[in-house]
Amino acid sequence: MSVREIRPDDVPAVVGLVRELAEYEKAAHEVRLTEEQLTSALFGDSPALFGHVAEREGTVVGTALWFLNFSTWRGTHGIYLEDLYVQPASRGTGLGRELLRTLAEVCVARGYDRLEWSVLDWNTPSIDFYKAAGAVPMDEWTVFRMTDDALAGFAADRRP
Repeated sequence: MSVREIRPDDVPAVVGLVRELAEYEKAAHEVRLTEEQLTSALFGDSPALFGHVAEREGTVVGTALWFLNFSTWRGTHGIYLEDLYVQPASRGTGLGRELLRTLAEVCVARGYDRLEWSVLDWNTPSIDFYKAAGAVPMDEWTVFRMTDDALAGFAADRRP
């Protein structure tokens, strides 16, 4: 078992893991990610997405996809963890913890002050896992999102 940075040949497996995660989160219908998009985001001219994979017996069974954010209050970058997923058959092996620990290590090594992510309120196993790692929920904050028609409509709404 090991965790390492993602390579171009991992992309098909990682897209599959993202689809599995979306299914677990009851949102498979929302996934539009293609191998081409992920390859471009990770390995294109100006990569803005980064990732690690977890391997078990030479097979990719987990992933952590992340990008940089910035805290104006702290004056430093941080990591926003977009997806952390380990296939059910490999849970409990320490791979999820090692993926998260690896990102904490990146933060410490680079002087980033935060490692943040979102988790669905009903996902008790993940919440318990994150709390056991020392993470705390941001109870006073609510995540907002704008997509699709709302995003396009708001972008076009030029009021005087």
